[in-house]
Amino acid sequence: MSRLPIEHGREVVMHFTIKLTDGSVADSTKMSGKPAKFRMGDGSLTENFEACLVGLREGAEREFTLEPKDAFGEPNPDNYYYVDSAKFSDETKPEVGAILAFTQPDGTDLPGIVRKIEGPTVTIDFNHPLAGQTVIFEVEIISVEP
Repeated sequence: MSRLPIEHGREVVMHFTIKLTDGSVADSTKMSGKPAKFRMGDGSLTENFEACLVGLREGAEREFTLEPKDAFGEPNPDNYYYVDSAKFSDETKPEVGAILAFTQPDGTDLPGIVRKIEGPTVTIDFNHPLAGQTVIFEVEIISVEP
């Protein structure tokens, strides 16, 4: 059993759960039973999430509360787009709260949340769904390797 502390460049295997302040689970590796595996500094996690992990060792369990600026950021007004409702097919009729996939020029899909529908204008929010939210980041460190 390795007892290396987590630091930049080390490979980490961990379970994590991201919860909102009301206790609802936004994301968790425990649901799939597949822990996350990444190398510190590879861009998998933001700097603020990584900073929570530095120094933890195999077997550690911790919980961190992160403000929006330290988690997924504040919603960016530039990430709201206004789309003519005529551009939607009958199969993809927009409804407030629905998450729709929009194909980008490079062929990838970008999820957007329908925020409001006013007349022929549909407001689509392409901010991260957790932008503006305080989150609780729970981690269970499974292994740390050089």
